[in-house]
Amino acid sequence: MKIDATDKVFAGSIPDLYDTYMVPLFFEPYAEDMATRLAERHPKRVLEIAAGTGVVTRKLSATLPASSTLVATDLNPAMIGHAQARGTARPVEWRQADAMKLPFGDGEFDAVACQFGAMFFPDKARAFAEVRRVLRPGGTFIFNVWDRIEDNEFADVVTSSLAQLFPSDPPRFLARVPHGYHDLAIIQRAVAEGGFDRTPEIHTIAARSRATEARIPAIAYCQGTPLRNEIEARDATRLEEATNVATEAVAAKFGRGPVDGKIQAHVLVAAR
Repeated sequence: MKIDATDKVFAGSIPDLYDTYMVPLFFEPYAEDMATRLAERHPKRVLEIAAGTGVVTRKLSATLPASSTLVATDLNPAMIGHAQARGTARPVEWRQADAMKLPFGDGEFDAVACQFGAMFFPDKARAFAEVRRVLRPGGTFIFNVWDRIEDNEFADVVTSSLAQLFPSDPPRFLARVPHGYHDLAIIQRAVAEGGFDRTPEIHTIAARSRATEARIPAIAYCQGTPLRNEIEARDATRLEEATNVATEAVAAKFGRGPVDGKIQAHVLVAAR
């Protein structure tokens, strides 16, 4: 799984579009699941890595016990800035941080959370080792990753439609990165290489993604993720055309009115 430099660029209008479209379409149910799993463990100090625009942060701030403290980090300052502007139900310490080199001491946290961020780490085992280092003995690491693209219908349809628009060099960001880290044997091996000596719990969770019209998931993916960077790298004048092609493909498969597609992800719980 190759990570390109542009795969991690969430800048310009992407953070706002990501939060407006991607979060309610795809991330909300898994954020709720993650916050519930963490709150049940009553952690005193929680670290979130790859927090993005803060959907899990907001859920955690509303769900964790009142005595818990929460630190949220992301590699991209633009995403952190957007998350801070949205606000949270309780004070949160926001930090720009690289998951590959966390700026915290050993054993500082009772729990670490990471929603749909692991696929972006250039060296997964190294990132997992950093998580283990900042966890206290007995602490918990909860993270999730998307399942294969075929089990995530809107992403699959959008990717196929763009391959028709750019046949000689199709944009493959969605299949290559968000949905490119789904092999559980590979993930478990990286977790073990990161120093977690117990096999993580694995939960595969299917949900539904719903929108009032086909254009919403098309905008979400084509304009609110680094897929936009791939489209514009091929032809900067064709972003709107690409969005229209994706809209038509979603409408052709799911209908001209409200649309409803399957999404599926793996949740892993690793004990320190």
